[in-house]
Amino acid sequence: MTFFGIVLGVVLLQRGGELFLASRNARHIRARGGYEVGEEHYKYIVTLHLLFFVSLLLEVSLKEAPFALPAWWMYPFSLFLLAQFLRYWCMQSLGRHWNTRILILPGAQPVIRGPYRFLRHPNYLVVAVELFSLPLSFSAFLTAITFSILNAWLLLRIRIPLEEKSLYEPEK
Repeated sequence: MTFFGIVLGVVLLQRGGELFLASRNARHIRARGGYEVGEEHYKYIVTLHLLFFVSLLLEVSLKEAPFALPAWWMYPFSLFLLAQFLRYWCMQSLGRHWNTRILILPGAQPVIRGPYRFLRHPNYLVVAVELFSLPLSFSAFLTAITFSILNAWLLLRIRIPLEEKSLYEPEK
């Protein structure tokens, strides 16, 4: 198995575990009267991430020298690994409030510990870094650029403003 195959497999397992954790956390929040906002755009986020992995696999597989690492692969890959530390710091800081969905628990205050002391949305920074650095690690330039732009458009235009409004100006 190639280094690319190992990395892709580990990341896919990681995402599967995160979806399981998010589902468990969602049940916990809903059982306490929480509700979801933005569910209509969540399918687009899931689709974007699924297509990201398909694009990454296709672009790397169709290269002239599939699965060969560029000489500079360790720089974007190191950035990708640093993003993983930030991801788990975010998850640990949010605890049972961490989710891939926007779930609001009435009366709960936004978390301001861990990386949330410094940034309002550090997990979105993690996603942006991942979508750019992981493909670059394997010379998948088209995937890196395309999905970085799509992610920025979806996050900056739709998700972050909705999350801001929901967390800091709850309607329910």
